[in-house]
Order: sequence, then C-alpha cells, then structure tokens
Amino acid sequence: MELRHWQLMTSLSYVLSVAQFLFVLFDTSSAADYLTQSQSISGGKTLVSGDGSFELGFFSPGSSEKLYLGIWYKNIPVKTVVWVANRENPIKEKSGMLRLDSEGNLVLLNQNDTVVWSANSRRKVLNPIVQLLGSGNLVFRDEKDENPENYLWQSFDYPSDTLLPGMKLGWNLKTGLNRTLSSWKNWDDPSSGDFTWGLVHNGYAEVVMWKGSSEYYRSGPWNGLRFDGAPELRNNPLFGYDFVSTEDQLYYTYYLKNESMISRIVLNQTIYSRQRFIWIEEAQSWRLYASVPRDNCDDYNLCGPYGNCVMGESPVCQCLSGFEPKSPQNWDMMDWTQGCVRSQQVSCDDKNKGGFNKFNGLKYPDSTHSWVNRSLNLQECMENCLGNCSCTAYANSDIRGGGSGCILWFGDLKDIRQISGDNRDLYIRMKTSEIAVKGGHKMKVAAIIIIVASVVVIILIFLYIGKTLKLFTEETEDNLMTRYDDEDEQEDLELPFLDLPTIVKATDDFSISKKLGQGGFGAVYRGMLVDGKEIAVKRLSQSSGQGLNEFKNEVILISKLQHRNLVKLLGCCIQGEEKMLVYEYMPNRSLDSFIFDHVKRKILDWPKRFNIVCGIARGLLYLHQDSRLRIIHRDLKASNILLDNELNPKISDFGMAKTFGGDQTEGNTNRVVGTYGYMAPEYAIHGLFSIKSDVFSFGVLLLELVSGKKNREFSHSNMSHNLIGHAWRLWKEGRPLELIDPCLDDLFDLSEAMRCIHISLLCLQQHPEDRPSMSNVVVMLSSESVLPDPTEPAYIIEKKFPETDSSGKHQFSSTNEITVTMLQPR
Repeated sequence: MELRHWQLMTSLSYVLSVAQFLFVLFDTSSAADYLTQSQSISGGKTLVSGDGSFELGFFSPGSSEKLYLGIWYKNIPVKTVVWVANRENPIKEKSGMLRLDSEGNLVLLNQNDTVVWSANSRRKVLNPIVQLLGSGNLVFRDEKDENPENYLWQSFDYPSDTLLPGMKLGWNLKTGLNRTLSSWKNWDDPSSGDFTWGLVHNGYAEVVMWKGSSEYYRSGPWNGLRFDGAPELRNNPLFGYDFVSTEDQLYYTYYLKNESMISRIVLNQTIYSRQRFIWIEEAQSWRLYASVPRDNCDDYNLCGPYGNCVMGESPVCQCLSGFEPKSPQNWDMMDWTQGCVRSQQVSCDDKNKGGFNKFNGLKYPDSTHSWVNRSLNLQECMENCLGNCSCTAYANSDIRGGGSGCILWFGDLKDIRQISGDNRDLYIRMKTSEIAVKGGHKMKVAAIIIIVASVVVIILIFLYIGKTLKLFTEETEDNLMTRYDDEDEQEDLELPFLDLPTIVKATDDFSISKKLGQGGFGAVYRGMLVDGKEIAVKRLSQSSGQGLNEFKNEVILISKLQHRNLVKLLGCCIQGEEKMLVYEYMPNRSLDSFIFDHVKRKILDWPKRFNIVCGIARGLLYLHQDSRLRIIHRDLKASNILLDNELNPKISDFGMAKTFGGDQTEGNTNRVVGTYGYMAPEYAIHGLFSIKSDVFSFGVLLLELVSGKKNREFSHSNMSHNLIGHAWRLWKEGRPLELIDPCLDDLFDLSEAMRCIHISLLCLQQHPEDRPSMSNVVVMLSSESVLPDPTEPAYIIEKKFPETDSSGKHQFSSTNEITVTMLQPR
C-alpha cells in the first residue's frame, strides 16, 4: 500500500512538473514581440518588445469598462499608456482579438468578429508580421524586410496623446500624411479631446497647439538651434532635437542622449499643457521636466498685433517702440486684443519707403504670412523687404554662426514676446523720420544719464571720504613701523584702521551673544558702529595657525579687490597681540548654514541657487583673470561663501590665498592647507596648486548646491563613495536627476540643473588640464554651448591615521574641519 502511495505521488509530481513546464512555455510564447498570420492576441495575452520596454495588449482606462488595444511601458508599475489603436471606437463587449486577416491586413475584432479598427494597409506582402519594437513602435512589415522605409504601416505615424523619442511630429509631404497629437477627452476616455499639437507649414514651419479650433500656443519658427520661442529646447545633456525640412519631409523629432533614460511628452487635457516627463527609478515616479505653455506670455497673441509680452512687467503687455495702443481705453483696462498701431504710418511711395529699427530678444512673430529664402544674407534680406511695400519686418532664418538666411513678414506682426538668452534680431519697418528721431532721442538720453551719473559719483565719493574720516582713526606711523619694516608693505596696507576701543564697543566687548561663528583662525563677531553701520569682525586667535604673514596677506589682497561677488573689507585693527579684520556684515551669514540645513535650504529655491552658482563663478573669474593680480583662493567651500540680504553670494576668507604675477599659473608648497572634501587631488597629495585647484573646489560646491548634500558627510546605502562618486555613478547610469535636491519639489529648471551637474563633473576631472577654466565655466553657465563628455572624476577616499603619523613630505592643516588625513585618488 505504501509503495502504491509512493508511486502515485511520484506520478502526480511528474505531471505537475510537466504542466508547470508547459505553462512557462506558453507564458513565454505569449510574451513574444511579433505576431504572424496564424496567431492572435486576445484576453490577457500581450506582445512584449524584444528589450522588454513596452507591452501591447487590451486594457480598460480608469473606471471605464470599455476595452481598448494599447501600448504601455512594461516595467513601470504606474501603468502609463502611450498609444491607443481604437481610441474612437472602443470594444463594448468583454473581449476582443487582434490578428492578421486572410488578406494580410491587421484588424481588431470585437466579440462578434466585427472589425472595430484596422491598419488599412493597401500594400500586400507574402509573409506579413506585426512586431512591437523597443522604441514603442508597432510595425506591420514583411517578415524578411526590416527596412523602416518599407514598413506597410506603423503606429508612430498615427500617434495618440504621447510623443516618444524617435517619433515624428509633422508631415510626409509626398503622401500627405500629417502626424499630430491629440489629448484624451478625460482619464477614463482616450478618444480625441479638443487639445491638439502639430506642425504647420503655411509660410515658415512652426509647431502649434490648438484648443478646439483656436490657436493656443505657437513655438516660433526653427532658428537653426531650436524653435524660436521654445527655450526649453536649449542644449542639455539629456535630449537632442532635430528639425527636418526637405521636399518630401517636414517634421520635428527628439532623441535621448542617454538611451537608458525613459522619457515621454504627453498632452494633459485637464490643464491644457504639453508636458515632458522623465521616469525616476529610485522614486518610482514620473518627474516633470518642462511644460508648455510656461507662463501667460506663451498664450497665443496675448498682446495683439505689435504688442510685446514681457513677464515681470506690469502690465505684461507693452507696445513696441514706435507703436501705441489702438484703443487706449481698452488697453488701460487690460484688454489687449486689439493690440497696437504705428505712431507714424509708413509711406509706400518710391521716395520714402522708410527704414528699419532693430529689436533684440523678441520671439519671432507668427510666420503664417511669411516668406523664407535660406540662401540670402541679411543685407540681401533687408533689400528684398525694402523693395516690397507689403513687407513689415525681416530677420535671419538661422541664428547660428552670426546668422544666415532670410525671413520676410507681411501684414501685422502677431504673437510677440520678450525672450532672453539668444542673439536674435528682428528688423521692423518704420518711417524714416521716426528712425532719425529715435536715434537723436537715444543720444540725448545717454548724455543726460552720463551727466547725472557723474554728479552722483562725485557726491558719493565726498560722502565716503567724510564718513571714513569720521569712523576710523589712523594708527600712528611709529606703531605701523614697529609691525612692518618694509616700506612696500606699508604702501600695500593703505586702508582704514580702527582702534581697539572702537571694536570693543561695537561688539559689546566680544560678547558671546555677538558671536557669529568659530573658524580655524579665530572667532567672528557681529558689531555695530556708532553711526549704526553693522560690521563683522574677524578676531584672529593668538593660538591659531594663521600668523602675521597670513593676516597681512588677507588684508593686502582684499583691500585691492573690488567685485560684487567678493566680500568687502572695511578696515583692520592691529594693536598689541590683537589682529582683527572688519568686513561688511552679511545678514544671511554663510551658504552652509542654508544649504545643509533641512529647514532653511527650502528658502533656496532653484533661481536663488542658480544665481549663487553664477555669482561664485563670476567672483572666481575675477580672482583668476580680471583682478590686478592672479589670485588662487585655495579654500573655496560653502562656509566661505557669504550671503547678503538678497542672498547674493560673496566669496570670503582669503587667509590661504596665493597671488601670482604675469603669466604664472601654478605653484607648489610643502604646507598643504585647505578643507578636506574640497581640495583638488594634485594639491592634497603633491602640494601643487593652480587656478584649476579652485576650479575643482568650485565643482564640489556646485554639486552640493544642486543636491543639498555635503560632500564629506554624504553616505549612501551599500556604497563607500562620497558625493562626487555618487554623482558619477548616477551620471553613468543615466540617472543624474536623482541627484537633485528633493526639497525643490520639481520646481526648478531641469535643463539648468542638468547643465550644472554636467559642468560640476567637468570641474572635478582627475587631471588639472582636463578641467575648464573659470572663464569657460561662466560661458557654459550662461550659454547653450555643447559640453564635452566628462570622464571619471577624482573622488577621494579618506583614511584615518594616528596624529603621530601625519608628518610626511607634506604637512596637512585645515582652516576649519580636519586635523589629520591621508588622501588617495582612485
């Protein structure tokens, strides 16, 4: 009996194993990426692209019970549908089937075998198959012909509400096919809504969005770099863009520079917005990269003809120079629909055809009534416009390389807004007399400004001299001579001196309540002079590592530096053993008190952070290149960046700075000073420093500003990397967005943030010669120049040793944060 029971159990186990194998085999076959004429899809069966990215099958959206055939992301838990086949004709029964019919056409059938959707391919092939590609494109082709040019049909030609990388928005002029997107009606209904997006080619081609039948947004014409009114398309490390204009094709497309990234553009029917999303794997959510319209000025023709929309102005609509409101009464009531008219009409006779005024930074007007010739230069363009009485404006069609090509506009100029950042010039036709008057008016205004400015400067100089004489008393010549025997040094120290009693009174005898902070060289106190002026006093500790030479160095350097992004030295005090520096008081203290504080860092929104980045870069550029001496700071870090009352950055603490003259750009030292986590490897290990050492420190600071994390204290699960290593890993894996400070809550310019991460990695290169100069960094931050690809940066591992082992070839000391370390590059 037991033997029979054992045999029965063995047989049952065998049957179950075979069944499991067959189930796995069936499940695997159901997840193939193609469909032949003998196969079909129904129920829960799906097609999965070869790389596992996309899946085709049946679904019911939201609370709807209707059935649709669609494509969605396979591995994203939040079901995101990117294409719907039968969006206008859902299956109302409980099941449907997708197959190739007897004539080789792709059809979708309902439960009653009625065709509810078809690819309607007129071409026939011997062995047709349907395949889902890794791009998300469903293609109908011959089994032996993979050439995209020979596809019988493809879903990319019939988009729904989503534009994927590689999809084309626009026209096949040869066949008349127009690829446009339309939103879903609502979350439960994928049928076409009233929000559409396409490319028009009446005149010069541009991208347009419609709300119903009304034009809602216009991108501006393609200017060689991007659509003229779409700054979100500026060069960035994530996306590339192409605009193709030939006899047969006219379309816009985009591609991913890192193919491991997942991104899509979708039309949001709820808020009438075109949104670009990026999938963040770590957060398991879609993050908004950019949306259009961006602001009110993106609304089509908000200010009417010849009206210029300027965000930040009140009101936002203003007539262009030489124009005035058509209806002043309506204009004052903020009804700008009628726009503006010329203050003086342009005559069309041969004797006075007028001239042109140049307007810079305007989005090119609606090009519906325009003419384009890419072979003309700007002079020829002007002559063509001047020779045609109906021509109202002209410009280069391509702004690259100084400009080329020609666009002529005819009729009223509509949908104009102010856009900064591009070197675009628009030339608008004006009456000759008005051009002359305008020029004379400019000269008069300039002369008045110069005279007024001169008077103001003279008054300020006298006020400053009087104030200085009142506040400060000079130390006697004998006292100075006892400190500095060299005559040249005395000349270098030409700045106001405060006596000790003045400082003692200002700081309440260095009261603890006045103490702002403690550094490696002493304490900093807040003070107030008798006239109410607030100051910050850096009191050098007698036991600090900074001696008289470092003190003199800081005094001499800062007294000669004048830049809005450098801290201003008001004076100093040398009396007995006391050595003190008196600075302008910075009410917001240092950057580290904001960026590394979980509460206060929220005050630093993205515009403020980017302004701080650019300010630090400009300050360093001044030190390296534009000041009288070439100065290397050697201790650039967050705690040495002070913030004024408007959160503008000012570089401080020049005690460790080195000056170079002439063409000297580097030096070496046996005494390495600075702060671990910010020091360049060649300086930390070999004592070699140069302007590129500061560039490395700037790269660390830039990463900290973007991420809100401190390089030295950064930690990540299962990782020994510091912040630099973590940033590099995310960059290599195509996930740099995960580095951005979560407290920004997606309220930032992602293109700028990505550019900052890219620049930081370039600044952190292992070899100094591979790092950009600060002049290049400033250009990178303020332009859309293509950035080189970074290689692995110099992230440094810290190893702790006993203090007695710290004396080697180089002596390591710190201004604030460490005492003993050994640094190893990897």
